Amino acid sequence: MKTILRITFCALLSSGPCAQAQTDDVVRIVNRLRAPGGSCAAAAPPVVPQGALDVTASRLARGAALGTALKSAAYRMTEVQVITLAGTGLRARLETLLASRFCSQIGMPELSEVGAYESGNQIWIVLASPFAPKVGLTRQQIVERTLVLVNDARSVPRNCGDKPFGSARPVIWNEALERSAALHGADMAANNYFSHTGRNGSTPAQRVTRAGYRYRMIGENIASGQLSPEEAIAGWIRSPVHCANLMNDAYTEMGAAFSVNATSKMGVYWVQLFGTPR
Repeated sequence: MKTILRITFCALLSSGPCAQAQTDDVVRIVNRLRAPGGSCAAAAPPVVPQGALDVTASRLARGAALGTALKSAAYRMTEVQVITLAGTGLRARLETLLASRFCSQIGMPELSEVGAYESGNQIWIVLASPFAPKVGLTRQQIVERTLVLVNDARSVPRNCGDKPFGSARPVIWNEALERSAALHGADMAANNYFSHTGRNGSTPAQRVTRAGYRYRMIGENIASGQLSPEEAIAGWIRSPVHCANLMNDAYTEMGAAFSVNATSKMGVYWVQLFGTPR
């Protein structure tokens, strides 16, 4: 899964004692800054407290690297910001300090959860958005967009690795191939694996046969982590073996599908099947 990681570490003021930071205080202040009319002029949706981010902040206070801290808290993210404040009187000045120096982080609308921790004279604030993969397209949009992208790619001669391919005729959509692709993608997503071989040992040819497709030739491309057909197909074109499937002029039909499971390793799984019917 593609992730965005931006980190801001800042130490401010002189050292000295400060009161124990409370996550609910941080939530209230951050949301006031993010709100329409707030000091950060962000008009961003409110964040909510997240215990796993409190744990992450406490691990950072003990010197852990951010990736290690997030992993130890079992928190999967797509975006994270860390703000560290140090000095005296932080409780009284927290809102002023955040507004004056950290609006670019606090106002990021994609951040939705927050945690905090204080140790000695420092406060750690962790703002993040959880790993929540989503492909914002309907089934019909996937059909239409995938066909356009694939046929556009097939219309141009290209090299797949060191093997040259001439332009190939357009393929048409086949619903049996789509059904087979959808079932295999759903199985990979639900059971957290990535393979052309199904958990039951099935091959692509066996799966399309079960879906009612009678074929002379069959080929399968799979991908994981991409959030759009554009990303998936671009990845296949960069891969010599997958590109060769896509550019094979002997194929006349295609079906494709994706499946999402945020608890799986990659989040999104794509399957594309090419076929030539009997």
